[in-house]
Amino acid sequence: MVRAIATGVAGRMGSRIINIINETEGIKLVGATEQRGSKFIGKDSGETAGIGRNGIFISDDIAGAIKDCDVIIDFTSPPSTMEHLYAAAEEKKAIVIGTTGFSKEQLDKIKDISKEVRCVLSPNMSVGVNVMFKLIKDVAAIIGEEYDIEIIEAHHRMKKDAPSGTAAKMAEIAAASLKRDLSKVGVYERKGNIGERKREEIGIQTIRAGDIVGEHTIIFGGLGERLEITHKAQSRDNFARGAVKAAMWIVNKPHGIYDMQDILGF
Repeated sequence: MVRAIATGVAGRMGSRIINIINETEGIKLVGATEQRGSKFIGKDSGETAGIGRNGIFISDDIAGAIKDCDVIIDFTSPPSTMEHLYAAAEEKKAIVIGTTGFSKEQLDKIKDISKEVRCVLSPNMSVGVNVMFKLIKDVAAIIGEEYDIEIIEAHHRMKKDAPSGTAAKMAEIAAASLKRDLSKVGVYERKGNIGERKREEIGIQTIRAGDIVGEHTIIFGGLGERLEITHKAQSRDNFARGAVKAAMWIVNKPHGIYDMQDILGF
């Protein structure tokens, strides 16, 4: 039985993680945390997640909470995730990170620390999205040089980072497939008299509105036709299920950094 800690459990993803753990065989919740000062500290995590009392009370002490766990599942914010990663390394626990919006320095630090800890780092835990990543790599390699590439992503109004980690990953995959440097060809906004589109550009455009869970489309636009690959999330449960799958997979793996492509065997 895999023993898991969920962080940020009063948030949208944290509460769904608790729900999915509750209905999944082979894994159980042994701890739950929230940020310091949260009004949910001391409350029953099951009640907070809407599944009824489970006797696991929400704490703000990550170091204490993880002592009896095998793996931490983290969907919080970059600063909180870094704190949780340090704690995981200190206690030699595995960690699944679904947080997005990291700086380059933070990502470099995660990669460095992962030499001493088992870590799954993925901007999107959805199986469908990771199938899309594989398709983007293959399609870009086949037709990308002759087709313009544009990525459009849409999320709820409360999402703080832009573009989404998933959209950024889509662009990285396409750029790598075409041997382009995304830092030089990525275009994140267009306005005014900007001139004709350059062939090597990879456009990444952002929409924020209402309660959109997550929608991502990549367009391969050619002369007389275009190919579009789209993923639409109807709920956060697909992300939560992927994260729980990752948590059960990672606990017995060697130290290092993995992503959902590794877990799915792509």
